[in-house]
Amino acid sequence: MSHDPHRHDLGEFLKARRAELDPAAVGLPPPRPRRGGGGGRVVGAVQGARTNHHKARLEQGRIQPSPSVLESLSRVLRLDDDQRAYLYELAAKEEFRPPRRRSRPQAQPQLQRMLDDMAHTPAFVIGPRTEIVAWNAMGAALITDFAKIPEKQRYYIRLLITDPTMRELYADWEGVTRLAIAQMRMHNTNNPGDAQLAALVGELSVRDDQFRQWWGAHHVAVRDTGSKHLRHPVVGDLHLDWNAVTWAADPDLQIIVWTAEPGTPTHDSLRLLASWAADPSHTARSSSA
Repeated sequence: MSHDPHRHDLGEFLKARRAELDPAAVGLPPPRPRRGGGGGRVVGAVQGARTNHHKARLEQGRIQPSPSVLESLSRVLRLDDDQRAYLYELAAKEEFRPPRRRSRPQAQPQLQRMLDDMAHTPAFVIGPRTEIVAWNAMGAALITDFAKIPEKQRYYIRLLITDPTMRELYADWEGVTRLAIAQMRMHNTNNPGDAQLAALVGELSVRDDQFRQWWGAHHVAVRDTGSKHLRHPVVGDLHLDWNAVTWAADPDLQIIVWTAEPGTPTHDSLRLLASWAADPSHTARSSSA
């Protein structure tokens, strides 16, 4: 029987969510002490998955769950909207399909021109594996000099894990990193077994225990919008809103745009940062990126 990586991911996701669930919180009796780990099989009580044997086959990726089972799983596991969407996306792959061979995305010239025209607004373009494929001068001034990072290492998640300055830049580095990991998992749902993603996850799992733990937790989140507190080495504290805009010409790419409300100290600091970035000695963007 062919191994379907979607069903493997589905099983791992269900096991991770089950492990987080408190039986008492859903009105189930506490686990029986016999055989150590056997008492945690909360999902066995779900309608449509009536036995531990049936639930185990779900977690092992051996059967395709029905819509009624998915709905019951969502309810009993108390999945949020992103988790529920992820569950249904994985379960929708009824037959094994060889994963797409996705090469590293490239920015089209018109996309780079648009970024360059945003003189006072930090922006960069990110792919599903968190590869940074384009940026403007303000994006480099805000985050890091992307042009100095070899393309094969230019992943946002890799910078968060391996670059000590990133831990200093983000006031809530752990929250930012865990969110980036959850987003990376969510945005790679349609391409299980991706070789480049596997290599990146393998490298970071070996290098960092926290990354390995957080990736293994199978949390998911959509990359859409939010706020971040940065401690910038040049202009100090910044409280920025960010939005992810999907590039219609290549839906795998999202433009991350950082803004601040006019009249706020952060808005003034962005203007100061723009002046700093405009100095030729500080220009970080490379046209060859």
